[in-house]
Amino acid sequence: MAPRKQTGKAAKAEAVKGPPKGFPAFPAEQLGGVVKYSEPLGRHTTFRIGGPAAIHFQPATAEATAGAVAWAKQHKVPWLVLGLGSNVLIRDGGFPGLVVKIAKGLDAVSHRAGTWKVGAGLPIPLLARKTAEEGFAGIHRLIGVPGSVGGGVFMNAGAHGQSFAEVLISATLLDPKGKVIEKAKKEIPFAYRRSGLDGHIVLGCALRLEPEEPEKLKSEQNMLLRKRKEGTPFDQPCCGSVFKNPEEMTAGRLIDRCGLKGRRVGGAEISKVHANYIVNLGNASADDVLKLIDLARTAVFKEFGLELELEVKVLGENK
Repeated sequence: MAPRKQTGKAAKAEAVKGPPKGFPAFPAEQLGGVVKYSEPLGRHTTFRIGGPAAIHFQPATAEATAGAVAWAKQHKVPWLVLGLGSNVLIRDGGFPGLVVKIAKGLDAVSHRAGTWKVGAGLPIPLLARKTAEEGFAGIHRLIGVPGSVGGGVFMNAGAHGQSFAEVLISATLLDPKGKVIEKAKKEIPFAYRRSGLDGHIVLGCALRLEPEEPEKLKSEQNMLLRKRKEGTPFDQPCCGSVFKNPEEMTAGRLIDRCGLKGRRVGGAEISKVHANYIVNLGNASADDVLKLIDLARTAVFKEFGLELELEVKVLGENK
Protein backbone atom coordinates (compact mmCIF):
# COMPACT_ATOMS: atom_id res chain seq x y z
CA MET A 1 0.00 0.00 0.00
CA ALA A 2 1.39 3.43 -0.89
CA PRO A 3 2.23 5.71 2.04
CA ARG A 4 -0.40 8.27 2.97
CA LYS A 5 0.50 11.90 2.25
CA GLN A 6 0.82 14.14 5.27
CA THR A 7 1.05 17.85 5.87
CA GLY A 8 2.17 20.11 8.67
CA LYS A 9 4.62 18.77 11.24
CA ALA A 10 4.46 15.20 9.97
CA ALA A 11 6.80 14.28 7.15
CA LYS A 12 5.79 11.56 4.74
CA ALA A 13 6.16 7.96 5.85
CA GLU A 14 8.00 5.99 3.21
CA ALA A 15 7.19 2.29 3.56
CA VAL A 16 9.57 0.48 1.22
CA LYS A 17 8.32 -2.85 2.54
CA GLY A 18 6.77 -4.14 5.71
CA PRO A 19 8.60 -4.56 9.01
CA PRO A 20 10.75 -7.68 9.42
CA LYS A 21 9.10 -10.79 10.74
CA GLY A 22 8.55 -10.69 14.47
CA PHE A 23 8.48 -6.89 14.74
CA PRO A 24 5.34 -4.97 15.73
CA ALA A 25 4.07 -2.30 13.35
CA PHE A 26 6.09 0.90 13.59
CA PRO A 27 3.89 4.04 13.87
CA ALA A 28 5.81 6.29 11.46
CA GLU A 29 2.74 8.09 10.11
CA GLN A 30 1.45 8.92 13.59
CA LEU A 31 4.87 10.13 14.73
CA GLY A 32 5.89 12.02 11.58
CA GLY A 33 8.97 10.95 9.71
CA VAL A 34 10.40 8.63 7.06
CA VAL A 35 10.64 4.90 7.76
CA LYS A 36 12.52 2.25 5.78
CA TYR A 37 12.89 -1.44 6.51
CA SER A 38 16.02 -3.55 6.05
CA GLU A 39 17.83 -0.35 5.13
CA PRO A 40 21.59 -0.81 4.42
CA LEU A 41 23.43 1.33 6.95
CA GLY A 42 26.38 1.73 4.59
CA ARG A 43 24.19 4.40 2.98
CA HIS A 44 24.18 6.33 6.24
CA THR A 45 27.80 6.22 7.39
CA THR A 46 30.85 8.06 6.09
CA PHE A 47 32.69 4.70 6.04
CA ARG A 48 30.10 3.44 3.50
CA ILE A 49 30.12 0.21 5.49
CA GLY A 50 27.36 -1.50 7.44
CA GLY A 51 24.69 -4.18 7.23
CA PRO A 52 20.97 -3.43 7.30
CA ALA A 53 18.88 -1.85 10.04
CA ALA A 54 15.69 -3.78 10.69
CA ILE A 55 13.88 -0.43 10.98
CA HIS A 56 15.41 2.91 9.95
CA PHE A 57 13.48 6.03 10.98
CA GLN A 58 14.24 9.68 10.32
CA PRO A 59 12.03 11.71 12.67
CA ALA A 60 10.68 15.08 11.57
CA THR A 61 10.50 16.57 15.07
CA ALA A 62 11.83 16.21 18.60
CA GLU A 63 8.44 14.74 19.58
CA ALA A 64 8.76 12.11 16.84
CA THR A 65 12.20 11.20 18.18
CA ALA A 66 10.81 10.76 21.68
CA GLY A 67 7.89 8.72 20.35
CA ALA A 68 10.14 6.39 18.35
CA VAL A 69 12.35 5.67 21.35
CA ALA A 70 9.29 5.15 23.57
CA TRP A 71 7.93 2.65 21.02
CA ALA A 72 11.23 0.75 21.02
CA LYS A 73 11.31 0.58 24.81
CA GLN A 74 7.67 -0.46 25.03
CA HIS A 75 8.17 -3.32 22.59
CA LYS A 76 11.65 -4.21 23.87
CA VAL A 77 13.20 -3.49 20.47
CA PRO A 78 16.93 -2.59 20.56
CA TRP A 79 17.58 0.93 19.30
CA LEU A 80 20.38 3.36 18.58
CA VAL A 81 20.77 6.90 17.27
CA LEU A 82 22.79 8.00 14.23
CA GLY A 83 23.59 11.44 12.90
CA LEU A 84 25.76 11.62 9.80
CA GLY A 85 27.44 8.35 10.78
CA SER A 86 30.93 9.86 10.78
CA ASN A 87 32.31 8.33 13.95
CA VAL A 88 30.87 4.84 13.71
CA LEU A 89 31.63 1.45 12.23
CA ILE A 90 28.52 -0.67 11.72
CA ARG A 91 29.22 -4.40 11.71
CA ASP A 92 28.38 -6.46 8.65
CA GLY A 93 25.31 -8.02 10.24
CA GLY A 94 23.74 -4.61 10.64
CA PHE A 95 21.50 -3.64 13.55
CA PRO A 96 18.61 -5.90 14.62
CA GLY A 97 16.30 -3.14 15.78
CA LEU A 98 15.42 0.53 15.35
CA VAL A 99 17.93 3.08 14.08
CA VAL A 100 16.82 6.67 14.64
CA LYS A 101 18.57 9.04 12.24
CA ILE A 102 18.78 12.65 13.41
CA ALA A 103 18.92 14.75 10.25
CA LYS A 104 16.52 16.99 8.33
CA GLY A 105 13.63 18.15 10.46
CA LEU A 106 16.01 18.63 13.38
CA ASP A 107 18.50 20.89 11.60
CA ALA A 108 17.15 24.41 12.20
CA VAL A 109 19.60 27.20 13.00
CA SER A 110 19.05 30.78 14.22
CA HIS A 111 20.95 33.39 16.19
CA ARG A 112 20.56 36.62 18.08
CA ALA A 113 23.27 38.71 19.73
CA GLY A 114 25.91 35.98 19.60
CA THR A 115 23.65 33.19 20.90
CA TRP A 116 23.17 30.49 18.27
CA LYS A 117 20.40 27.91 18.56
CA VAL A 118 21.17 24.86 16.47
CA GLY A 119 19.34 21.60 15.76
CA ALA A 120 21.20 18.33 16.30
CA GLY A 121 20.74 17.24 12.67
CA LEU A 122 22.71 20.13 11.14
CA PRO A 123 26.09 19.06 9.69
CA ILE A 124 29.00 20.61 11.57
CA PRO A 125 30.73 21.89 8.39
CA LEU A 126 27.55 23.79 7.44
CA LEU A 127 27.38 25.36 10.90
CA ALA A 128 31.07 26.26 10.79
CA ARG A 129 30.68 27.88 7.38
CA LYS A 130 27.47 29.74 8.25
CA THR A 131 28.81 31.15 11.52
CA ALA A 132 31.98 32.34 9.76
CA GLU A 133 29.99 33.98 6.96
CA GLU A 134 27.87 35.79 9.54
CA GLY A 135 31.01 36.96 11.37
CA PHE A 136 31.07 34.76 14.49
CA ALA A 137 34.05 32.82 15.81
CA GLY A 138 34.14 29.83 18.13
CA ILE A 139 33.06 26.94 15.94
CA HIS A 140 34.55 27.97 12.60
CA ARG A 141 37.66 25.78 12.95
CA LEU A 142 35.47 22.67 12.92
CA ILE A 143 34.92 23.20 9.17
CA GLY A 144 36.53 19.81 8.41
CA VAL A 145 34.74 17.74 11.08
CA PRO A 146 32.39 15.42 9.13
CA GLY A 147 29.64 14.94 11.67
CA SER A 148 26.36 16.39 12.89
CA VAL A 149 25.91 18.91 15.69
CA GLY A 150 24.20 16.31 17.88
CA GLY A 151 27.12 13.94 17.53
CA GLY A 152 29.49 16.87 18.02
CA VAL A 153 27.96 17.75 21.37
CA PHE A 154 27.67 14.11 22.44
CA MET A 155 31.31 13.36 21.59
CA ASN A 156 32.60 16.85 22.44
CA ALA A 157 34.00 17.00 18.92
CA GLY A 158 36.84 19.38 18.28
CA ALA A 159 39.60 20.40 15.94
CA HIS A 160 42.47 22.91 15.88
CA GLY A 161 42.01 23.93 19.50
CA GLN A 162 38.23 24.39 19.39
CA SER A 163 35.55 22.08 20.77
CA PHE A 164 31.84 22.18 21.51
CA ALA A 165 32.43 22.27 25.27
CA GLU A 166 34.14 25.65 24.98
CA VAL A 167 31.17 27.41 23.37
CA LEU A 168 28.15 25.46 24.65
CA ILE A 169 25.59 27.33 26.73
CA SER A 170 23.11 24.47 27.03
CA ALA A 171 21.92 21.31 25.31
CA THR A 172 18.38 20.15 24.58
CA LEU A 173 18.21 16.45 25.34
CA LEU A 174 15.90 13.47 25.39
CA ASP A 175 16.72 11.93 28.76
CA PRO A 176 16.66 8.20 29.61
CA LYS A 177 13.11 8.58 30.95
CA GLY A 178 11.88 9.90 27.60
CA LYS A 179 11.53 13.53 28.65
CA VAL A 180 12.83 16.50 26.66
CA ILE A 181 15.02 18.50 29.02
CA GLU A 182 17.52 21.36 28.92
CA LYS A 183 20.93 20.99 30.55
CA ALA A 184 23.28 23.89 31.16
CA LYS A 185 26.95 23.45 30.31
CA LYS A 186 27.88 23.27 34.01
CA GLU A 187 25.65 20.19 34.36
CA ILE A 188 27.47 18.30 31.60
CA PRO A 189 30.76 16.60 32.62
CA PHE A 190 32.71 17.35 29.44
CA ALA A 191 36.14 15.82 28.93
CA TYR A 192 38.35 15.13 25.92
CA ARG A 193 36.04 13.66 23.26
CA ARG A 194 33.43 12.92 25.91
CA SER A 195 30.33 14.63 27.25
CA GLY A 196 29.14 12.18 29.88
CA LEU A 197 25.69 12.24 28.24
CA ASP A 198 25.41 8.47 27.87
CA GLY A 199 21.76 7.45 27.73
CA HIS A 200 20.70 10.85 26.40
CA ILE A 201 19.90 11.92 22.83
CA VAL A 202 21.05 15.38 21.81
CA LEU A 203 18.22 17.23 20.04
CA GLY A 204 19.83 20.65 19.82
CA CYS A 205 22.00 23.17 21.59
CA ALA A 206 22.65 26.83 22.29
CA LEU A 207 26.14 28.19 21.61
CA ARG A 208 27.84 31.44 22.59
CA LEU A 209 29.99 32.73 19.74
CA GLU A 210 32.08 35.90 19.53
CA PRO A 211 31.97 38.52 16.75
CA GLU A 212 34.89 38.51 14.32
CA GLU A 213 35.62 39.76 10.82
CA PRO A 214 34.05 37.32 8.32
CA GLU A 215 36.97 37.62 5.89
CA LYS A 216 39.43 36.69 8.63
CA LEU A 217 37.38 33.63 9.59
CA LYS A 218 36.90 32.48 5.99
CA SER A 219 40.62 32.90 5.31
CA GLU A 220 41.41 30.73 8.34
CA GLN A 221 38.92 28.12 7.17
CA ASN A 222 40.46 28.00 3.71
CA MET A 223 43.87 27.43 5.26
CA LEU A 224 42.54 24.66 7.52
CA LEU A 225 40.79 22.95 4.60
CA ARG A 226 44.02 23.03 2.59
CA LYS A 227 45.86 21.39 5.49
CA ARG A 228 43.12 18.80 5.79
CA LYS A 229 43.38 17.92 2.13
CA GLU A 230 47.14 17.62 2.44
CA GLY A 231 47.19 15.67 5.71
CA THR A 232 44.13 13.41 5.71
CA PRO A 233 42.39 11.09 3.21
CA PHE A 234 39.51 13.59 2.94
CA ASP A 235 38.32 12.21 -0.40
CA GLN A 236 38.03 8.54 0.65
CA PRO A 237 35.29 6.86 2.72
CA CYS A 238 36.42 6.70 6.34
CA CYS A 239 35.13 7.38 9.85
CA GLY A 240 37.57 10.12 10.83
CA SER A 241 40.15 9.33 13.49
CA VAL A 242 40.00 5.69 14.53
CA PHE A 243 41.86 6.06 17.86
CA LYS A 244 42.01 8.74 20.53
CA ASN A 245 45.40 10.38 20.91
CA PRO A 246 47.31 9.22 24.00
CA GLU A 247 49.25 11.81 25.98
CA GLU A 248 52.65 10.48 24.93
CA MET A 249 52.30 10.83 21.14
CA THR A 250 49.55 11.05 18.52
CA ALA A 251 47.95 7.75 17.55
CA GLY A 252 48.81 8.38 13.91
CA ARG A 253 52.50 8.80 14.66
CA LEU A 254 52.58 5.68 16.83
CA ILE A 255 50.96 3.57 14.11
CA ASP A 256 53.23 5.10 11.46
CA ARG A 257 56.33 4.25 13.52
CA CYS A 258 55.15 0.64 13.54
CA GLY A 259 55.39 0.70 9.74
CA LEU A 260 51.69 0.14 9.15
CA LYS A 261 50.85 2.92 6.68
CA GLY A 262 49.36 1.33 3.59
CA ARG A 263 48.68 -2.04 5.26
CA ARG A 264 45.58 -3.65 3.76
CA VAL A 265 43.09 -6.27 4.80
CA GLY A 266 40.49 -7.03 2.15
CA GLY A 267 39.07 -3.74 0.94
CA ALA A 268 40.30 -1.68 3.90
CA GLU A 269 43.62 0.13 4.24
CA ILE A 270 45.49 2.06 6.93
CA SER A 271 45.79 5.33 5.07
CA LYS A 272 49.07 6.16 3.38
CA VAL A 273 48.33 9.82 4.14
CA HIS A 274 47.51 9.60 7.88
CA ALA A 275 47.94 6.39 9.87
CA ASN A 276 45.07 7.13 12.31
CA TYR A 277 42.64 6.82 9.40
CA ILE A 278 41.41 3.55 7.93
CA VAL A 279 39.87 3.98 4.49
CA ASN A 280 37.38 1.96 2.51
CA LEU A 281 38.94 1.29 -0.89
CA GLY A 282 35.52 0.51 -2.32
CA ASN A 283 34.51 -2.93 -1.12
CA ALA A 284 35.64 -3.07 2.51
CA SER A 285 33.66 -4.99 5.11
CA ALA A 286 33.45 -4.08 8.77
CA ASP A 287 35.41 -7.25 9.48
CA ASP A 288 38.27 -5.96 7.29
CA VAL A 289 38.38 -2.74 9.31
CA LEU A 290 38.23 -4.54 12.64
CA LYS A 291 41.18 -6.71 11.66
CA LEU A 292 43.24 -3.59 10.86
CA ILE A 293 42.18 -2.03 14.17
CA ASP A 294 43.39 -5.11 16.03
CA LEU A 295 46.62 -5.15 14.01
CA ALA A 296 47.37 -1.51 14.86
CA ARG A 297 46.54 -1.86 18.56
CA THR A 298 48.66 -4.99 18.90
CA ALA A 299 51.65 -3.44 17.10
CA VAL A 300 51.56 -0.22 19.15
CA PHE A 301 51.28 -2.15 22.41
CA LYS A 302 54.20 -4.42 21.52
CA GLU A 303 56.39 -1.54 20.34
CA PHE A 304 55.53 1.16 22.88
CA GLY A 305 53.59 -0.51 25.69
CA LEU A 306 50.61 1.80 25.02
CA GLU A 307 46.99 0.66 24.70
CA LEU A 308 45.24 2.65 21.98
CA GLU A 309 41.66 3.58 22.87
CA LEU A 310 39.05 3.61 20.14
CA GLU A 311 37.47 6.90 19.12
CA VAL A 312 35.24 5.22 16.54
CA LYS A 313 32.12 3.53 17.95
CA VAL A 314 31.67 -0.08 16.81
CA LEU A 315 27.98 -0.97 16.61
CA GLY A 316 25.74 -3.77 15.40
CA GLU A 317 26.21 -7.50 14.99
CA ASN A 318 28.48 -9.82 13.09
CA LYS A 319 27.13 -11.32 9.89
